[in-house]
Amino acid sequence: MKKYVLFPVIVSAVFISASCSKQGFTSSPDATLAMTESIRFDTLFTNTGSVTKNYTIINTNNQKLRLHSIRLMGGAQSPYKINVDGVPATMIENIELDAGDSIYVFVSVTIDPNDESTPFLIKDSIEVSFNGNQLYTHLEAYGQNAHFLNHYQITGAATWENDLPYVISGGLYIAEDATLTIEEGCRIYIHANAPMIVDGSLIVNGSDSNYVSFQGDRLDRGYRDLPAAWPGIIFTENSHDNHITFCTIKNAYQAITVTGPSPNAAPKLRLAQCVLDNIYDTGILGLASGIEAENCLISNCGANLYLAGGGHYKFTHCTISSTNNIYFNHTRPVLYISDSHDQVTGNPTSVSFTNCIIWGDGSVIDNEIVTEKKGNGLFEIILDHTLYGTQTQALPAQEINCIVNQDPAFDSIDASRRIFNFHLKPTSPAIGAGIVTGIAIDLENKPRSGDADLGCYTSP
Repeated sequence: MKKYVLFPVIVSAVFISASCSKQGFTSSPDATLAMTESIRFDTLFTNTGSVTKNYTIINTNNQKLRLHSIRLMGGAQSPYKINVDGVPATMIENIELDAGDSIYVFVSVTIDPNDESTPFLIKDSIEVSFNGNQLYTHLEAYGQNAHFLNHYQITGAATWENDLPYVISGGLYIAEDATLTIEEGCRIYIHANAPMIVDGSLIVNGSDSNYVSFQGDRLDRGYRDLPAAWPGIIFTENSHDNHITFCTIKNAYQAITVTGPSPNAAPKLRLAQCVLDNIYDTGILGLASGIEAENCLISNCGANLYLAGGGHYKFTHCTISSTNNIYFNHTRPVLYISDSHDQVTGNPTSVSFTNCIIWGDGSVIDNEIVTEKKGNGLFEIILDHTLYGTQTQALPAQEINCIVNQDPAFDSIDASRRIFNFHLKPTSPAIGAGIVTGIAIDLENKPRSGDADLGCYTSP
């Protein structure tokens, strides 16, 4: 969406007649006001409302000014609502402003459902009438219809197709014997009170040209990039056979939580070509479970990976990295592994990273990988052709041709401008430092050839 700059509209200034008392009201048609010419709202979902915006109307004269009216031109039928200095109405009359004084006008919009499947423009205007003059503030909002699901349950086989966005409030529950399949290009927007709980199976079939996306439902400026905008996706102990491919999950509290072992031999969750970004607490929280991930980017999380209570985890060609930015101080390790959690101690633990980058930037953390072994069971960690950062901890891991404490030289990281490009510079030590794994593509579906590069992206 284009960015617009709001600017004041000034009716041409005029000297007030000397015959008029400065204590009285000016009735000159050349009297002046300063006010905003237009207000634009970002994309809204029908029936979900918007953030309230406001502007001021300023009497720029050296005498009092009486506004005949402030009127919402669309009246009571308008999707917009106005409030003038605490008074909600479609028209307010006889407003007195002292010289140099101002009043606030608050504007909000709620768009009713309709049959449109693409964004549409909703317009109205606010008229200010005084001394025979009319000035206008133009209102515009882009709205979009969607599938609205409130406390929604899936109890059988269901497929979501890419016709309209899906807006979830109250929560989504996939029952134990149910499967939800989400086709490529689907956009899922989730309210702050709406966890996705998977007791059954979730299949996400994105493509390299048409990702599936999960994010919060606040798209207005100031909210669209906030982490913890929605709870995240929770795979319960009963869940099984979950596959997520070519998918973006962002701005959640905990992006993915996987609990308990799979009821069959397969991993409980397989991730491929996925991006988990800007997650407030944990990117992936694994609790005594099983996950396989390849070509995934897990970036800028409170903790990127937290694997506790044992379990079996395999990560191949993944970039796992966090950088200090306006939403996070990077104060937790990128990767935490433990055989214990709550009352469970010493569960068998098997974790492997092959051709991965595990890195943190701009923090006071010495060790981006932290492990805790509290029991006597299997505790196997394999770092195979992996670049990682650690300063003081001797890892209880089997290491094979790893690169330690060398900056991976990501293409461009500028936290102040929210630029996070985790491709590799030509000078990166991660280029050609991997081992051939049989994975033929990278996160962007580009072919991997020759010596394998570490991380989720292959170099040109």
